[in-house]
Amino acid sequence: MNSVVTQRFLECLKKLKADNQIRSSRQFAMSLDYLPQSLSEISQGRRDVTIELIRKAVDKYQINPVYLYTGEGPYFMTEQDHQNFRVLTIVTNGQEDERIVHVPVPAQAGYAGEMSNPTFIQELPTYSLPDYKYKVGTHRSFDVSGDSMEPTLFEGDKVICSYLEPTLWETAIKDSYVYVIVTRGDVLVKRVTNLIKTKNQLELRSDNDFYDPYVVNMADLKEIWYVRAKISPFLPSPQNIQNNLHSEIHQLKDLLGRQSQLIQSLQMTVEKMSAKLD
Repeated sequence: MNSVVTQRFLECLKKLKADNQIRSSRQFAMSLDYLPQSLSEISQGRRDVTIELIRKAVDKYQINPVYLYTGEGPYFMTEQDHQNFRVLTIVTNGQEDERIVHVPVPAQAGYAGEMSNPTFIQELPTYSLPDYKYKVGTHRSFDVSGDSMEPTLFEGDKVICSYLEPTLWETAIKDSYVYVIVTRGDVLVKRVTNLIKTKNQLELRSDNDFYDPYVVNMADLKEIWYVRAKISPFLPSPQNIQNNLHSEIHQLKDLLGRQSQLIQSLQMTVEKMSAKLD
């Protein structure tokens, strides 16, 4: 049985035929440099549409990838949408299954500047995960650097994200959720407040109160990735947990001792003032 993405792709193919934009499935396949027999197997439910076939169909026939992956919007993009559409470089294995591209800290500055360069993306490390939710759509992971998102995320954590199509930014970005924001010069992991509709901006906030929130303009945004999970190398030992607990108890005792001294001092002051009044 075809996946839901394949079913939507076939609906778009039927629409192209109905509108007389193509004469047959064979012509469609050959126009995309794709084997007609392979397209026939897709139509018969024996295989699913490949990422590469979708990329070619989006480029030539303006099939709407937002509709394919979400079921929202029209079958086809307008000419303006197609001009603004940014092709996202992906990496596949021998079976044409999409791999998760990982962007480590040393590569993040280059990623922000050269993410449209297919060679740069293809040279980054890739991997796959067994969960089915990572088999649909495009996913990427990024190293977390710094302490701005503590205690939610620590330096060395990896966040696994799903790609958010730019046409969905205004409606799909949820307030207070964590996203990876790729600007013209940086890769940021932040909580987001969506101000696109009112101010054409996003407000970015850290979980660490030491850092102040700030805004970025839409013109400076290049990619947005919704954080779905994290991989953390940190697993504190029982000894570390016990030490932390002892430290917190010691700090609490010190605080109670200082408060007790303050209360005694206030009591003595009140008694002296009362004695003078008598």
